[in-house]
Formats: sequence, C-alpha cells, structure tokens
Amino acid sequence: MGKKIKDPGIGNSSTQFAKRMINEDGSFNVVHLNRNRRFSEAYNYLIGISWWEFFSLSFLSYVLANFCFALIYMLIGVDQIAIPTSDFFQDFLHAFFFSSQTFTTLGYGTMSPNGLSSGIVSSIEAFLGLMFFAFTTGLLYGRFSKPKAAIRFSKHLVLRKFGKHKALMFRIENDRKSTMIDPTVSVTLMLSKERKEGEYHNEFYTLGLERQTIRFLPTTWTIVHEINKESPLHEFSENDLAKQHGELVVMVSYYDESFNQVVHQMYSYMISDVKFNYKFVKAYYYNENGKMVLDHKLFDCIESVKS
Repeated sequence: MGKKIKDPGIGNSSTQFAKRMINEDGSFNVVHLNRNRRFSEAYNYLIGISWWEFFSLSFLSYVLANFCFALIYMLIGVDQIAIPTSDFFQDFLHAFFFSSQTFTTLGYGTMSPNGLSSGIVSSIEAFLGLMFFAFTTGLLYGRFSKPKAAIRFSKHLVLRKFGKHKALMFRIENDRKSTMIDPTVSVTLMLSKERKEGEYHNEFYTLGLERQTIRFLPTTWTIVHEINKESPLHEFSENDLAKQHGELVVMVSYYDESFNQVVHQMYSYMISDVKFNYKFVKAYYYNENGKMVLDHKLFDCIESVKS
C-alpha cells in the first residue's frame, strides 16, 4: 500500500453519497451557507462569471437604470423634457429614450431638459452613466487580461497493461497556440472508506507518475501512474477498483507566455468511471510536408486493447 499523506485541504470527513470534489470547470464542489457577502467581492464575481452572464447582467443593469430615471422624469413632469401627449405609454417611452441619451451622454438634440428639476436629474444621471461605462470598460479589460490556464483534459481515465504492471492514464493538451513552458502535474488520490457503520473517512495519497514535469507541451501529454507495489491501488483487483468511491484530483501548473506568469488549472476523475483495457488513440501525425499535425478531434478517442 502506498504511503498516506495528510489532508491536503479537502477534509477527512466523508459520506456514502459524497459527490465529486472538483467540478469539470476546475472549481471546488462546495456549497456555501450563511457566508457574509461584501460589496468588495463584486469585482471577483463579475470577473468570474461567463461572458453570456456578464453581457446579460450589463444590459439588464442599463435597462433598469434607464427605467428608474424614466419614472423620475414622469414624476417631475414629462413636459420638462418633451411635449406631453395624452398617452401615458407614449410619454413614458419619451422619458425612457431621453434617459438613454442622457445616460450614454449621446444626445440627438430632439429632447433636452427645460426645467430646474429635469436639469438636476439629468446631470446626476449623466454622471452615473459615465461611472457605469467606466466600470464596465474596466471589467471588460479585467476579463480579457485575467490570467487563465487553457488546459484540455481527456474525458476518459483508462487502465491498461503497462510494462510488467498496469497503469492509470489520462492525457492533457494545450487548448491555445501559445507555448506551455515547464508544465508540472500533481495527482492526489482521495479514497472514501467506511470506518464504522454509516461513518466514512477520506484517505489521501500522492500518486507517483512516470513523468511529473516536461519542458514544453506542443501536442499531447499522457499522464501515467504505474500500479506497482508502491501504488495505493495495488491491493485492488479490477472489480474492486471499479467499486471504490475515490477521486483523482489533478493540478497542472505551467508558465504561460501570453500572460508572462505561472497559471494553474485543476480537474478530477472518479475512480468508478475508469475504462479498463483501453488506450488513447494517437492524436498527432506528420503530413506530406513533414509538418506535425495535431487533430483535436482525436484527443478524447480511445480504443480497446487486449488485457
């Protein structure tokens, strides 16, 4: 049996129905309850959400702001910005469009504040509009410039004959054209075992790898853990291994030339999902001009091998 290590930060307590610890996007699968929220966390939240969520939230904020100011213009009198009509909806649209022009500091000249109240409100709105777009522009820059790893992990975790023993394997590739410099991989095995009836406990092991680091990664890299006498998985047969409630927590670190700094990415594989007696299909080859071709469609392809 391999040597145990102390809790790396995940926690020793477990349960029979525990889900995977690492989500497919690399985040920890943790639900936070009763956590104090601070306004200072708004930047981290807006930087971290998806692009679809970001643009939707920006657009909704813009519409809501103009809707509120349109109501204010209606309260102080639409006659201070446009010629009133007998139709409330039409007057509200005039107020909304005037608010939009003021908020964006655009102004077509067809409507303008004609009173002190509308002048004060439009001045405040113009200031808030400038702040809104400055804040949004800063967020756009932050989202584009945020260092982020672009590692693609294979969908499958395979186990096959490897030399005199068998080995667990998965592979990674760079999802960008930039160069990954000194990529380093660490794999932690988390096994959930029953101590008493209904009480489960996590045990952690650092898996030895055939290669833990390489100089650069232009194509694919198959990560190999040989199941020899030093492996914590050596005591399990294939049937027993498939029944284990365990997870391989993977962390990859490398220097990214695009951001000029070290970036990290996490992923995990469930032991119960391992594919026995399969191997990965080679994803790269050379064309007639002697250039190496990496076919990304082949990255997740596996094929059966004899046990």
